[in-house]
Amino acid sequence: MSPLDARPLDIRPITDSELHDWLRALNTGFLRAPTPSDEEVAGRLPYLDLARTQGVFDEGRCVATFRSFAQELTVVGGATVPTDAVTNVTVSPTHRRRGLLSRMMAADLAEAKERGDVAATLIAAEYPIYGRYGFGPAAWTTEWEVDIPRTGLDPHGRVPSAEDGGRIDLVDGAEVRKLGPALHDRLRARQHGAVSRGERWWDLNTGEVLFPNDPWTEPFYAVCRGPGGSVDGLLVYRADGHWGDAKQPLNRATVRSLIAVTPSAERALWHFLCSVDWISTIRTGHRAPDDLLPLLLPDPRAARVVTHADFMWVRVLDIVRALEARTYAVPGSLVLDIHDPAGLTAGRFHLDATPDGATCTPTTRSADLAMDVRELGTLYLGDESVSRLASLGRVEELTPGAAARADGMLRAGRRAWCPDVF
Repeated sequence: MSPLDARPLDIRPITDSELHDWLRALNTGFLRAPTPSDEEVAGRLPYLDLARTQGVFDEGRCVATFRSFAQELTVVGGATVPTDAVTNVTVSPTHRRRGLLSRMMAADLAEAKERGDVAATLIAAEYPIYGRYGFGPAAWTTEWEVDIPRTGLDPHGRVPSAEDGGRIDLVDGAEVRKLGPALHDRLRARQHGAVSRGERWWDLNTGEVLFPNDPWTEPFYAVCRGPGGSVDGLLVYRADGHWGDAKQPLNRATVRSLIAVTPSAERALWHFLCSVDWISTIRTGHRAPDDLLPLLLPDPRAARVVTHADFMWVRVLDIVRALEARTYAVPGSLVLDIHDPAGLTAGRFHLDATPDGATCTPTTRSADLAMDVRELGTLYLGDESVSRLASLGRVEELTPGAAARADGMLRAGRRAWCPDVF
């Protein structure tokens, strides 16, 4: 160990006077311009829970960052559970490989467990890091690029509207701040993998709050209303101004968000965007891997996958409450032996489930399946196959047929989806 590595490091929640230095370390870790503006510091301070904002200090200089905040996660069946959302995780390049993230993560997860959070969540920037802390990839994301001329849609047809007498309106950010929260609450009541959004989220994502170091370009907002006037969908997109040498429009639309609570609203918003004059290409942004988009086009091959990757990771902190909160496709009984190297939640549990509810209790009965808590996180939102993980050696089948039985119970009819980066 070098003399520099032997220096004592101070790991603790930050104070308000240290936020400027903490943001500098955060920007450094994310390869952004390091120095935050005074306006950014002042703007972020009221919305941070400093008790959950950790920093590592070397001789008074912040060299690592970690933050968490309260969140609700929708599970299979529509119930929500309280979660510990982890974000803003960085270690400066001068201080890597010293266990700093491990120490910050251990402190945060222990506090989350004590607080009564059922699970922790995060969006992993790098795949190999978080499995060692018990997180597993629970929801994936897919992004498509759509070649509009190849879709088979009529470029000269009527502007699409919602089915059964509904309509699509263009609105502004102020209107979105009024209509969006209730729409999103309806979405997350039916979409497992969705997470809660506070008022701050809507302010940041409609330009109500701006930071000098984070340039803002106002997007277009399209609202889909049902026949009775209810807001059933919201599309947010931007477009560039690219034209070809032959004076042909080659503009690309990039979707920042598309949420809908009815299939007709979702189809109408995609058809609307595909009909906008001059748009020749669409980037869909983060979508569920089984999104309606490719198959609602006359020629689905016009939508090319450009990204398919893990997205939201889940770390179960309370096995009993987690398994009792969600629903199950078919009735069944399983005994799970869960290993947790961190000691936060482990043991053998008897799950007795029906489509109407479930009970989960500690037991001494022989186990049907054995797995690490990270695999439980991967399986929790019904997005992964137990049989597949067993074939990979990540789940041990102790009772013949238990993996297939677990798949019938745990899998969901649609893929988990988290619309938000946090």
